[in-house]
Amino acid sequence: CQLGKNGKVPNYKKREGDKCTPMGKFIIKSIFFRKDKKLNINFRKSIKSKFFFIHENYGWCDDVDCKKYNQLVNLTPNFNYSYEKLHRCDDVYDIILELSYNQNPTIRNKGSAIFIHCSFNDLRKTNGCVALKKNNLEFIINNLQKINYIYMR
Repeated sequence: CQLGKNGKVPNYKKREGDKCTPMGKFIIKSIFFRKDKKLNINFRKSIKSKFFFIHENYGWCDDVDCKKYNQLVNLTPNFNYSYEKLHRCDDVYDIILELSYNQNPTIRNKGSAIFIHCSFNDLRKTNGCVALKKNNLEFIINNLQKINYIYMR
């Protein structure tokens, strides 16, 4: 897997934009995927409620001045804050596991958009997420019995 460009940090040291992957125990909250891509995923009833399609107007707010910080946002009409676009031209966000990092409560500047997603073709490091080859990510999803905790150490 690939981690953040600046390595990993304990959860309490994580900051927005530090390019570090937080360590900790997180829940897989949702599984987002591209409907227009060929994916080898079984949509079992036990976790089907956690599956969501990625639409072209989806983003994830990373702007600490926005009340939607660290949340899924609709980019239309005219979303005027900083965000991570989820519908990308490359394959990196074909599958996204949303982790419970910095949620409930959300603390501004503590980091946002911490996902497990597909690796870049060149296997380069991330900006704080965990990246896995697509076939490995599909394997994990297909073998989940239920949505459980993920330990990132």
